[in-house]
Amino acid sequence: MSKKTTIIIIAAFFVVSLIVYFILKNSKAGVGGTPETEQELTIHNPKILYGINVDSFNIVKEQINRNEFLADILLKYHVDYPTIDKLARETKGVFDVRKIRYGNYYTVIMTKDSLPVTKYFAYEITPSDYVLYTFDDSIVATRGVKEISVKVDTATGIIKSSLWNAMIDNHTDPNLANELSEIYAWTIDFFGIRKDDHFKVIYESRYVEGKRIGIGKLLAANFNHFGADHYAFYFDQDSIGGDYFDEEANSLRRTFLKAPLKYRRISSGFSYSRMHPVLKYRRPHLGVDYAADRGTPVVSIGDGVVEFAKWDNGGGGRAVKIKHNGTYTTVYMHLSKYGEGIKAGAHVKQGQVIGYVGSSGLATGPHLDFRFYRNGKAVDPTKVESPAANPVDSTNMERFEVEKQKWLDVLANIRVKDVDTLVVAKPILK
Repeated sequence: MSKKTTIIIIAAFFVVSLIVYFILKNSKAGVGGTPETEQELTIHNPKILYGINVDSFNIVKEQINRNEFLADILLKYHVDYPTIDKLARETKGVFDVRKIRYGNYYTVIMTKDSLPVTKYFAYEITPSDYVLYTFDDSIVATRGVKEISVKVDTATGIIKSSLWNAMIDNHTDPNLANELSEIYAWTIDFFGIRKDDHFKVIYESRYVEGKRIGIGKLLAANFNHFGADHYAFYFDQDSIGGDYFDEEANSLRRTFLKAPLKYRRISSGFSYSRMHPVLKYRRPHLGVDYAADRGTPVVSIGDGVVEFAKWDNGGGGRAVKIKHNGTYTTVYMHLSKYGEGIKAGAHVKQGQVIGYVGSSGLATGPHLDFRFYRNGKAVDPTKVESPAANPVDSTNMERFEVEKQKWLDVLANIRVKDVDTLVVAKPILK
């Protein structure tokens, strides 16, 4: 083959290759000649509210005004009186519209017509729970729950005046103080905590639509009271259920509360020879006097049955005696009045109000004379070691130890700063 022929063949091959390339390129082009690889694909995510695709609707979200009722709201959005009346009557079993509360949110979902038509009305019972009304041939009401997300937070603080104020000072949800008080109710007297007591807490914060709605479960805590560490770990024992345990796997629940009321101080202690403030001679005072404002609620320190609720002729005034079991009995004296339903034979629960502080009987001022009996013998209530509830079951001990160590490591890395430094709660886990 001559050199000239070879050059012609190569040139022809090159031209054919170019033609094939452009044919293939154009065959892959999309609308307007743009290759698919260069097209921008737009994926539309519909807006969903209360389970409804609301892209084609107008949305109005407002708060309930003071003294505003359902009719006041719906009339503004062209829902007539007969329809409102029908809604209130026929959907009462799902939600009673008389329970609509000032400050709660509602959402109206309307068509985009020149004269909008209300198709849905949602009332938020709580930040997470709602009732949705659908206006169609008939009115349908359904209850729903928004998705709740959880984040784990920590908080620390040093007591300057009260646990509640410590939470406020540290910009922490003060409801956490209530949770701590409940968990440690059997081991720490929160009416008697002292300045410089301090705490570390690991807890859940709950969110709906990115907005914090409150606290969830308290997961672990360390409360240092009078220099001693008191640990609490939440642990779920499957079929047995969840509870709080200390580092030795003992339940933090006890048979009795530490104190039966919120008091200012102990005005008189347990004694076998005390000068009576009214009678002016010495006699045994086999209880503890808690000074408190008149009318302060007095609660039963444990479950039991009321043996009597009557006037004590020995100077105790209005008194309540509660038998908790075959071993323990408590008495509450100098009450101003009895709690609702408190009478002989009544069953009471731990924490139930059984009376109110007063000065009935031989008393110089309002206080509670609280007495504690073990096997019929009076003992000093401040020195009672209440028996614990069931500890972690042996079959769950290995799993508990793993959980405990996880939270101990986190607690160890939480620093409680000095008294003059505020410590703000911060997230630790996602």
